[in-house]
Amino acid sequence: MAEILQYKRIDGIFHRMNALTKIIFLVVVILIAIVSTRPDIIAATAIILFALSVVGRFSRELIRQIPMLVFLSIGLILLTVLTMQSGDVIGYLIPSFIPYIGGNIPITAGALNFALILSLRFFAMLFAFQILIISTQPRDMVHALQKLHLPVDYTLMLLIAIRFIPSLQLEGKRIQEAQLARAYYPGEGLVGKLKSLTPIIIPLVSNALGKANVLGLTIDLRGLRTMKRTPLTESEYSVYDYVMLLFVAVAAVAAAAIITGMI
Repeated sequence: MAEILQYKRIDGIFHRMNALTKIIFLVVVILIAIVSTRPDIIAATAIILFALSVVGRFSRELIRQIPMLVFLSIGLILLTVLTMQSGDVIGYLIPSFIPYIGGNIPITAGALNFALILSLRFFAMLFAFQILIISTQPRDMVHALQKLHLPVDYTLMLLIAIRFIPSLQLEGKRIQEAQLARAYYPGEGLVGKLKSLTPIIIPLVSNALGKANVLGLTIDLRGLRTMKRTPLTESEYSVYDYVMLLFVAVAAVAAAAIITGMI
């Protein structure tokens, strides 16, 4: 399983940018993906993000997430087809040639369009979030959030949540490998995969609770409640930051003009 939300030490353009610039970039991308209801705009946003990851030399990390996003998209399409009936009927989920039950569950154009928009939004937002996490060290992100006057407690919770995801993913992989080393074989197919989750989830949750307890004690020992902070070194803005901010401003204006129908 590909690791997600994990910082990568790469000498790329995004790694040289200020964390605040990348946070602004992320916010603008999320706003464009949420506000826009046109699939072409959201798809273009996702393609541009992937192109930026190629420039930043970490496109492989984004490619590894595509199978998960495709699986999520298929689930969204099935869900919208089953629950949404709007627009012209373009087919049926159960073909009409099947006796008795054929011709049921119509597939409408409105349902497919809505599912496509949701899927592309997930692509765009996950790509943007991955770009931020892969290219930003946690301490730089904390410093940038403090400059935005985000409360310390919320900053800490966000950082812990981001750091816990790859940790739990790695722990789950180790538990699965330990079960396989003990010759545990739940079977094949969907039933076998569901049975294999139980011996992984239970120790994973137990270990996560133990780590949460240790983390809480560590936070108290380091004097978080004293509200005294060690001053951090200010990271200067480079030419890459100004180019990115200009690019974000132009993209935001262009997207707003297209969405409002000015173009």
